[in-house]
Amino acid sequence: MQTTYTPADIHHSVISVPPLCRDASLKVCAAENAKLIRHIEAGGVSILLYGGNANFYNIAPSEYADVLDMLAQHAAPETWVVPSVGPYFGTMMDQADVLKTRKFPTAMVLPAVAVSSPEGVRVAVMKFVERAGIPAVLYVKDEKYVTPQVVKALVEAGVISWIKYAVVRPDPAVDPLLRAIVDAVDPALIVSGIGEQPIIAHWQTFGVRAFTSGCVCVAPRRSQEMLCALQAGDPAKAEAIRERFNTLESLRNAHGPISVLHRAVALAGIAETGPALPLLAELDAHLHDPVREAASGLMAWNSAGV
Repeated sequence: MQTTYTPADIHHSVISVPPLCRDASLKVCAAENAKLIRHIEAGGVSILLYGGNANFYNIAPSEYADVLDMLAQHAAPETWVVPSVGPYFGTMMDQADVLKTRKFPTAMVLPAVAVSSPEGVRVAVMKFVERAGIPAVLYVKDEKYVTPQVVKALVEAGVISWIKYAVVRPDPAVDPLLRAIVDAVDPALIVSGIGEQPIIAHWQTFGVRAFTSGCVCVAPRRSQEMLCALQAGDPAKAEAIRERFNTLESLRNAHGPISVLHRAVALAGIAETGPALPLLAELDAHLHDPVREAASGLMAWNSAGV
């Protein structure tokens, strides 16, 4: 596992956001997680962000240290693993105590919109960073979570490694909040956090130069090719790749991005992800066939020649 980072690291690879594989008793399964990590790494992707898709929102405090150790053990030496903390302040502080005894160079703070305010988020992030001794990834998922002023204050305080921006818009090119954040801080710190669908608009309109993806867990080589196409100034190629992800992404949009991806990884034969961790529910059985078809199609395309 990579134990250092520079801000430029987020531009070298798509940032994968994998599910966390569990067995029938909901215990985290090291062997299946290792399979998924190897599959992602084989596609040239070297950043693993364990957040919403891994349901770190509902992870047990008693298993947190073991999960981190398992992920660090199975990641390749050049792979950067980013765990998450929170979403609640007390949980975040206890997890900071675990992180400060390990070598993860940053961790993402999960947003808790229902019981937070922008100024409260600023204070919580500052306290987490002070306690854990590492900078934080700020996850902006909701219009009311933070203000551009709070984002700027945290960046200027030197406590932010990068910013995952994931507010969904009907037109991703029309986004006043993202525009205000881009105007307030260096765009190089901002990561488009909603997969392949909005990244071309975020790249062209706002100067964002990195993105996270869930479907990269199924077709890592192709998602990385999309990043390379954008970097090479070839939006037409990037758009052609983006369109191939749309079937599975549309299923995720319609039926739950976490639940669909969790099942897609298993139905494509990549790794057994196991049952969904509550408070999430299992994907309805009638959706398994369309999800299998979409995921298997991406897998075949990922394995095909250029």
